[in-house]
Amino acid sequence: MKRILSWTRALHVSLLTKYPPGNSNLQNDRHLLHSSMATALLLHHIPFNPQSPNPNPNSLKSHYPRSSTITCSTTTSEALSAKRHLLNLISDQERGLKTLNNPSKRSEIVEAIDAMAVLGQDTVTTGDSLSATWRLLWTTEKEQLFIIEKAPLFGTQAGDVLQVIDVEKRVLNNVITFPPSGVFFVRSTIEIASSKRVNFRFTSAVLRGKDWEFPLPPFGQGWFESVYLDSGFRVAKDIREDYLVVERAPYEWKE
Repeated sequence: MKRILSWTRALHVSLLTKYPPGNSNLQNDRHLLHSSMATALLLHHIPFNPQSPNPNPNSLKSHYPRSSTITCSTTTSEALSAKRHLLNLISDQERGLKTLNNPSKRSEIVEAIDAMAVLGQDTVTTGDSLSATWRLLWTTEKEQLFIIEKAPLFGTQAGDVLQVIDVEKRVLNNVITFPPSGVFFVRSTIEIASSKRVNFRFTSAVLRGKDWEFPLPPFGQGWFESVYLDSGFRVAKDIREDYLVVERAPYEWKE
């Protein structure tokens, strides 16, 4: 409990430093923090028993697609080269954990993301091709990384981290799995705002184990922009200037 309180104070200080008084994003971040802490407090109820074989979730082989069909209005060689460069940069970053305290590495990765954004600038990324179960490769989003990092202290371990989008139904689920049966997910409704931007509003959150479920209240709203999208790979940034690199998962996550 002392550790959890210490982490809470540290994250609150981080939020107050990030946003000036009165900034609307501060309240949203506080709600996200409270949900993260509730999740951390409950993780000890989730047994970790990985299925065998269980590939390293951070390995290049298990997380990165061999190839993707490029749909951006640029040459395939340019896009593939830029994608390989970005994937090489994040391949040893443990989904973003190692980047948290390495600003030079973050800058290098963001520069590579900006290059991908240039290649995808003429592409509509909010159509049907956005609908998928997307699996996290790298992010700067502190609340997700907090849960990934601290889960082992509660006798469990984070598995795949997912963003499940259905454009037709206007829904989004942010999901963190805890194999074999645990999951934390946040439900959202979405609205297509432009060719690249999606507005979202959180509606509820649930921490679920094998035989139990703990609901959490809805918290916050915002937007994200998919700055690059092809058939198997997506790069996004959001209202809080966080970044997300995801691949299309080889399965569909269902609530």
